[in-house]
Amino acid sequence: MSSSVAVVGVVVVLAVLAAVLLVRLVRSRLVLGTTENQTTYRVLHTTSLASPELRSGLSAGAERAVKHLRDLLATPSLALTDGEGVLAWDGVGRVHAADVDRHAAIALEVGKTEVLGPEAIACERDDCLVRHAVVTALTTEDRVVGALVAYTTARPSAGLVRAVEEVARFVSGQLELAGFDRERAKLAEAEIRALRAQISPHFIYNALGAIASYVRSEPEHARELLLEFADFTRYSFRRHGDFTTLAEELRSVERYLMLERARFGDRLSVTLRVAPEVLPVAVPFLCLQPLVENAVRHGLEGRSGAGHITIIAEDAGNEALISIDDDGLGMDPELARGLLAGGSDGEKVGIGNVDERLRAVFGEEYGLVIETNVGAGTRARMRVPKYRPGVRATPPATPK
Repeated sequence: MSSSVAVVGVVVVLAVLAAVLLVRLVRSRLVLGTTENQTTYRVLHTTSLASPELRSGLSAGAERAVKHLRDLLATPSLALTDGEGVLAWDGVGRVHAADVDRHAAIALEVGKTEVLGPEAIACERDDCLVRHAVVTALTTEDRVVGALVAYTTARPSAGLVRAVEEVARFVSGQLELAGFDRERAKLAEAEIRALRAQISPHFIYNALGAIASYVRSEPEHARELLLEFADFTRYSFRRHGDFTTLAEELRSVERYLMLERARFGDRLSVTLRVAPEVLPVAVPFLCLQPLVENAVRHGLEGRSGAGHITIIAEDAGNEALISIDDDGLGMDPELARGLLAGGSDGEKVGIGNVDERLRAVFGEEYGLVIETNVGAGTRARMRVPKYRPGVRATPPATPK
């Protein structure tokens, strides 16, 4: 009787264990998917790791990307070259790295894929895994810029050759995107230079003139203004980063307005209302100063009375809403459209530049809006998302 009970107990335990294993198996398949799904995930994940490295350019990103590329192909070794020396090597047989450019000579010259055998991949060691190679060119805009060399032990199959070509095509695509990024950075720098050119001649002369008027009568105030002028120009002419925080941009605007108050005195009054939640939001560098300068010029210059400027930055959920109002003479709406379209003079460069950069960074729906009419003042409005991939404020460099 006791033996029967023991047998039943063992059967029950085995059944429970089998049920647990079955549940775990089902769960693992639900979580991890099929073998094909797991392979797809691995390939996509490895590709995503290589992409940002290659987007920095072949020379800069090869060393960090080559391991991920070799993982994609599962070859013993992989090398990247630009034709002037191996840029990166990953895997066994590093002694062959010195010969990469020789192995890639034909691919670099005519841009075609080549399969090399032991007669080309000479090795004195019997245990070396590097015996064959698949060499294919890397191109950008139909120009050969380098080569990818996958080393193997056995003669490469047709499937592996196609895989190497596909990886090379992926690398070439990332290198083209890196080129676009560099061109975009150059364009952004050119736009910033255009803004600086617009700021310097109009503003610097008037600011220095206003500071000079206080040197004898109020030397301490003149000293304070001179320090603000130095901080303003240091910020405006810095060369570090395309984006800054709204807090930094508003601080620069405050310096600008302090210098303008020294010039206009009681004729210029300013209201500043900013929600603390939007201060860390990243904005394009020098996106507010041209708008505030425009408000001062149209709000005060050409009129005898006082002028008021209101700057508001509000929290609107996922966005920051920024507006700059003046109660000046206003302008014809057609002129406002001309300002947004850009033009040859400095003022149009400034306003049009801000509008263009907002649209380029955040999308067409985030362009600058100008509301105005003759005798009705002017309001410039913009919306800025609190988060946008690739948009990150760069802290200002510490003055030396």
